[in-house]
Amino acid sequence: MIIRTFIATSFAALCATSALAQDFQPESPECIAPANPGGGWDFTCRQVGKTLQDLGLIPGTMQVVNMAGGSGGVAFAEVVNKRSDDQDLIVAASSATATRLAQGAFPGNTADDVRWLASVGADYGVIAVAADSEIDDLPELMEIIRNDPTSIAIGGGSAVGGWDHLKVLMAAQKAGVEDVRRVKYIAFEGGGEAVTQLLGGSLQAFTGDLSEAHGFMASGDIRVIALLAPERLEGEYADLPTAKEQGIDAVGANWRGFYVPGDTSDEAYDYWASAVSEMYASDEWQTVMQTNGLAPLDLQGDEFDAFVKSSITEIEDLSREIGIIR
Repeated sequence: MIIRTFIATSFAALCATSALAQDFQPESPECIAPANPGGGWDFTCRQVGKTLQDLGLIPGTMQVVNMAGGSGGVAFAEVVNKRSDDQDLIVAASSATATRLAQGAFPGNTADDVRWLASVGADYGVIAVAADSEIDDLPELMEIIRNDPTSIAIGGGSAVGGWDHLKVLMAAQKAGVEDVRRVKYIAFEGGGEAVTQLLGGSLQAFTGDLSEAHGFMASGDIRVIALLAPERLEGEYADLPTAKEQGIDAVGANWRGFYVPGDTSDEAYDYWASAVSEMYASDEWQTVMQTNGLAPLDLQGDEFDAFVKSSITEIEDLSREIGIIR
């Protein structure tokens, strides 16, 4: 299971914040967003930076630097090769980062070249059908796929082998599809284009994230048949059935978080982890999460490191099984 939710605020980290501040204070806090302005990584840097500033958890202003290229690879190489001991730097990351690392897309670099800091939330995956589809639930969809994998075309907004593709393959694997390589996935430039094709009848199902599905749910165009979360969410999403409760133990979320350079000192690392932890527990950040459709994912330090490394291993195994890597 690639994504597990740990909802536990680190009390020790919160208590340590003031003490750590005496040992380390960033002189020029900086966050690299490994993409152009807009999108998830940019959102992560800017929203977290602003909230850290507003709460007084960092001195001064967080500088956000956009460094696009290679789906995060350019930024990763910059940090590893040129800024490995920059104590003032944090870098936005997500499930897409783990996927690229798992598939060897950052040549010469591995997950061990950086220190994984903390998560700040997760955008859970969904599998949906058109509102007027005759498919009622996820087990029914998977039964059709088991009997004839090519009879169902599923579209998403990532490339073949990308996160949207892997999410539906995880569900198929857990549903007992013997050869998930036969699952028919069609890649589009974005989730909106995939939904357009779903509504036009070219697709029978859509795989994406809850945040991008929200508008189409509200308009009544699509019907979510499975939320890839460990349990039902609260509030407006409470009626969405999880894959797990339907007997298919598939959980997948596009987590959002940070890494820091590999030679970051323990004092600086603990400072940043504590600052993010205290920010996560604040009312201000909870409001940001609710406004932007983020689900709880609260991990720092060793827990987050273990979580990312486990995710990479499982994505690598799945990617090898479907032939994306050898």
